[in-house]
Amino acid sequence: MKVLRWHGARDLRVSEVPAAVNRDNEVLVQVAYCGICGSDLHEYQDGPHAIPCGSVHPVSGEQAPLTLGHEFCGQVVAVGDHVRGVQVGDRVAIEPEYRCQECRYCLAGDYNLCESMGFIGLMGNGGMAEQVAVPDYMLNPLPDSVSYRQAAVLEPAAVAEHALNQSSLQPGGRCLVIGLGPIGLLLIMLARLRGIQEICAVDVSPERLEKARQLGATSVLDGRQDDLHALLQQLSAGGFDTVFEAAGSQATFTTALQAAKKGGEVVLVGLMGEISLDAFDLVNREIRLQTSVGYRDVYPALINHIAEGRFDPAQIVTKTVDLDNALSGGFDALLASKDQIKVLINPNPSLTEQEYPLHV
Repeated sequence: MKVLRWHGARDLRVSEVPAAVNRDNEVLVQVAYCGICGSDLHEYQDGPHAIPCGSVHPVSGEQAPLTLGHEFCGQVVAVGDHVRGVQVGDRVAIEPEYRCQECRYCLAGDYNLCESMGFIGLMGNGGMAEQVAVPDYMLNPLPDSVSYRQAAVLEPAAVAEHALNQSSLQPGGRCLVIGLGPIGLLLIMLARLRGIQEICAVDVSPERLEKARQLGATSVLDGRQDDLHALLQQLSAGGFDTVFEAAGSQATFTTALQAAKKGGEVVLVGLMGEISLDAFDLVNREIRLQTSVGYRDVYPALINHIAEGRFDPAQIVTKTVDLDNALSGGFDALLASKDQIKVLINPNPSLTEQEYPLHV
């Protein structure tokens, strides 16, 4: 079968490998779409960051070189002997977090904090392939009213939904989203779905600011403005109840802290390394710092929102490509232009041709 495999930084290869085989507790999925995530881009640019090299991941048992892709969906083509409730032909979305199912976090239901935390497509072979073997606990059935194109964006939507769950944001509150990649844009859409009426968005890309406005942001600001802090204070009448930091830099983190009201909160969603903060100011204004990683128990609700027409995550999809064009038309295109937001790879065009044509 054909896959897109990571061998090292700037070394992604479309390769023919032996067909995937599912174990007793796994299903074999024919992949419809697989999204390219910011994590995939980081691994391509200057990895490895999360990809295991030199030793295998404790749950997947795999290491580099491996097939990327954790934002995917498809159709079940084989079912392991120990799998129940799934049959060949079922349409499924994949919740790609590995779970050891034995540590105290998994036993408590906090499986996103598993002591062996990892993601299929980063710590094990993933969905940028014609077929992939998936543990049965990752499966989420799709109703006919949810398209594969929508299901392929469920994973970043789950990240945004979990971040909202981690926050204390309530209807009537004001929120700020800094960083308008896929997660930031989905935060805006899902905040609107929760009844948040005042949503400000900050980014440096005019295209993404316009997209944020289309998706429900009530105000947008270019983050490069010298008077950004004053404008944010004015818009929020002295500070936002909740600020979502979805960019992942020292500058945007500092802006997030400054933009929160006294007694407000900053939710860290973007990935970043060491950062500095003014702890004196943080304490004096009683700012709460909340972090959010992955997701838990959010896929069913998101699927239901889509099925009932309340939420369409496919609005952030800007392009689809086949596996042969995934590097130039996907990874390189995302790095070259902010016009591209979410690019989907389509390893099996015949599976999705009735939904949407392929746009290379």
